[in-house]
Amino acid sequence: MQLIDMTDSFDELAVLTPTTDAWQLLYQDEQLLVVNKPARLLTVPGRHPANRDCLLSRVQQEFPTASIVHRLDYDTSGLLVLPLTKKALSAISIQFQQRQTKKLYQAVVAGELSQSSGQVNAALAPDPEHRPLYKVDPNGKASQTNYRLLQTLPEHQASLVELEPVTGRSHQLRLHMKALGHAILGDPFYADPESKQQASRLMLHAWSLSFTHPLTGKVLSFQAEPDFFSALAESPCAP
Repeated sequence: MQLIDMTDSFDELAVLTPTTDAWQLLYQDEQLLVVNKPARLLTVPGRHPANRDCLLSRVQQEFPTASIVHRLDYDTSGLLVLPLTKKALSAISIQFQQRQTKKLYQAVVAGELSQSSGQVNAALAPDPEHRPLYKVDPNGKASQTNYRLLQTLPEHQASLVELEPVTGRSHQLRLHMKALGHAILGDPFYADPESKQQASRLMLHAWSLSFTHPLTGKVLSFQAEPDFFSALAESPCAP
């Protein structure tokens, strides 16, 4: 079964300290769960022996048959669907592969956007000189992100935006916002030093998830507003 990663990848050879924050159960039936993952927690175990603690291992303590069809990066918080049966695993995997699901993110980015909405089309490829990072590369895989301004944050010289990844490339949201000139605050990989230090965590949260129930055929939609604003520091350049 192919595992679809709709957001970011992370260097699983690094030792990552897991958060003590608990995951939240938002929905449960006999086929699947929908949970809210905290930031600083891997979705699945990393390859490093020290990275065994993860969302999946924690969920399986209560739901032993839970499995993964998509991931969120270690630094990213937000919604995930976890199938509980083989039928649900197969059906939901196909939905992700065929882009029949819809996932929306909220992010706080540096600066104020000049346009209230738009689309970033920038091909992405691995950066061989800075592994495991990626880069904008015209010879890379086509990548597309829709963005929409939700709120300006002048006291932080920042903007709250909604992001929709049309494609699901590694580090897509981070790189596309950087390419737009508005890096995600707190991004340890791609933000400039000032933007990196302006938040104590990556300001990226998967806040909305919609998919079709594998048995009933009903479209299920879930939302979980981000609670990451306490991690946002005032801009040192703010008046």
